[in-house]
Amino acid sequence: MLAAWWRLLDARIGIIPLPLWPVILALLAGFVLIGKLPADLTTMIPVIGLGAYTCAELGSRIPVLRSIGGPAILTVFLPSWLVHAHLLPAPMIAAVATFTKQSNFLYLFIACIIVGSILGMNRQVLIRGFLKIFVPLLAGSLAAFAVGTALGTALGLGWRHTLFFVVTPIMGGGIGEGALPLSLGYAAILHQPQGEMFAQVLPPVLLGNLAALLMSGGLAWIGHRRPDLTGHGRLQPAVHGDALHGAEQDEEERPSGQPVDARTIAAAGVTAVTLYLLGILVQDVTGFPAPVLMLALAVLLKLMRAVSARLREGAAVVYRFFADCVTYPLIFAIGVAMTPWDKLVAVLQPAIIAVIFATVATIMTVGFLVGRLVRLYPIEAAIVNACHSGQGGTGDVMILSAADRMELMPFAQIATRIGGAVTVTLALLALARLA
Repeated sequence: MLAAWWRLLDARIGIIPLPLWPVILALLAGFVLIGKLPADLTTMIPVIGLGAYTCAELGSRIPVLRSIGGPAILTVFLPSWLVHAHLLPAPMIAAVATFTKQSNFLYLFIACIIVGSILGMNRQVLIRGFLKIFVPLLAGSLAAFAVGTALGTALGLGWRHTLFFVVTPIMGGGIGEGALPLSLGYAAILHQPQGEMFAQVLPPVLLGNLAALLMSGGLAWIGHRRPDLTGHGRLQPAVHGDALHGAEQDEEERPSGQPVDARTIAAAGVTAVTLYLLGILVQDVTGFPAPVLMLALAVLLKLMRAVSARLREGAAVVYRFFADCVTYPLIFAIGVAMTPWDKLVAVLQPAIIAVIFATVATIMTVGFLVGRLVRLYPIEAAIVNACHSGQGGTGDVMILSAADRMELMPFAQIATRIGGAVTVTLALLALARLA
């Protein structure tokens, strides 16, 4: 009898032991009934976990959809629709939105994913990968601008509207880093209300992210059938293992040989958060994007061999914890609090949809082909390029989750942050000259 109970406890929906699922659901219902659902961390962990892993479990069981990133797709878009249809309890929506926006745990997630993956990465893989990834990224971006604008012009949208209000927002780096500064710049240049500009540039960002997510999930499915095209999260072929667990070539980079204890893991977490805070301070003073600086500092520490073997191993554990246990709760919270269903539906016009999907398909196809030419795994190169057409940091999480390639987060951040910043800057300069 006891052994049967233990087996039941070991059965899980995501990370939730099966017997606890109805308990958490009943607790949620009780808090909603009394109208007091706290938005604190202790309450939100089981509540968001319940919603996230239930959606992910459903997505993993739907034929066809499960093969193209169904768990991630359902985890972000189903709650968005449920909010729009008023099918989620209002106290739950308010609590999740408050927690998501006030806690900023998206930034904690990105900090731990980026720093953890870079510090735990094979140093030689890091050096070669960062140099090579710019080649397919640049080629794909130029081709996507050309194809998207040409198609929009042919479909009667006008080249100017297509370029500045459809293609550019897709590759602008997301909402906070792309759509918002674009709308502010467009408003100033065109002497239009900023709210109207934002309403125009936001839908292509959302639908472009969906297109990238679907296509990346499809590439992951292809990778299972053509293993020669993928490194399963490793960016390029390497003799010494994969991006996180390979044997280091340099003597200074060899494993410590000691077990990774809780204090070492905590030290790695503090390291990640400290680098993020340093980035925030510099951003407040200079305007330089905090995630880009954090990424650069982590790479610099790795290249200088400034991090001990034990701390590197702790960083790899931090990365794995956030990738395995926090991803779905995060994107569920994003779906509830930050993904407006009506804005997504607003762009469902055949011509605009065609341009969006053609733009994303082009940047990924060129990334695939050029990645292969420069000896990167073509599926991984295409997925990194897809992140350039995603919804910023949140889009990176969704796309890489759908493709089961969270190891690519550092390279995705290059595509999103640096690629997005360059895109926004050049677009505003070009529109100012044309206005």
